[in-house]
Amino acid sequence: MTRLPSLFVSHGAPTFAIEPGLAGPKLTALGRALPRPQAVLVVSPHWMTPSPRVGFAARPQTIHDFGGFDPALYEITYPVDGHPALAQRGLDLLVEAGWNPQPDERRGLDHGAWVPLRHLYPEADVPAFQVSLPSRLDADSAWAFGATLAPLADEGVLIVGSGSLTHNLTEFRSGPGRAEGYAAEFAAWVRDAVVRGDSAQLRQTLSRAPHAKRAHPTTEHFWPLLVAAGAAAAALPAAVIDGGITHGVLSMDSFVFGDA
Repeated sequence: MTRLPSLFVSHGAPTFAIEPGLAGPKLTALGRALPRPQAVLVVSPHWMTPSPRVGFAARPQTIHDFGGFDPALYEITYPVDGHPALAQRGLDLLVEAGWNPQPDERRGLDHGAWVPLRHLYPEADVPAFQVSLPSRLDADSAWAFGATLAPLADEGVLIVGSGSLTHNLTEFRSGPGRAEGYAAEFAAWVRDAVVRGDSAQLRQTLSRAPHAKRAHPTTEHFWPLLVAAGAAAAALPAAVIDGGITHGVLSMDSFVFGDA
């Protein structure tokens, strides 16, 4: 079986589900271009637990874990199957690496999972399951977490880290306004590290990149990028999916690590 690449996807605001912008059609095209996975594994900051949990639901529910948005969003479902057998394989890998994971047979898919999946696989015809993001990570442990899951990419699993390349909620909630140049500068710095395959620079993003603290006042939406990069067989090849910037402050760039 051909090894699958790993992906980092910026899932932006929940409205990305119905406002695809630049990124949505590009993710759909990517889903069509990739070899068809046996399943998609998503790590999202909207499911964080002290130690990892692995979703075993045979038919995961669509979780609307947000408030105050267009009522149409709450009517959307993503009727996808889970994949308990591959979830078990992920659990076993985490056990072997000492992460102390637990199975979860009830948890559905949060919006960090189903919103980008709705663009990647709009027919909901590729099984999907989540692995929770450990709540205490740094750059190196986020990378190691992805590396632990990496063998699944040889077994037909598309590993997706779903986060946000920039994520300042205070500025997002202030309402539509001017485009903030800092978000573009931060995104360009990360993009440069990705396309050059500079793993060290990528891991040092939150301490070295311009405007890092403003782009990520908290770290949880950045760690899925390092999980996805850590799950790759090598830093290169890597490709950028330019998603532009929405709401003035949310970079929607995504990255493919490995041959697509």
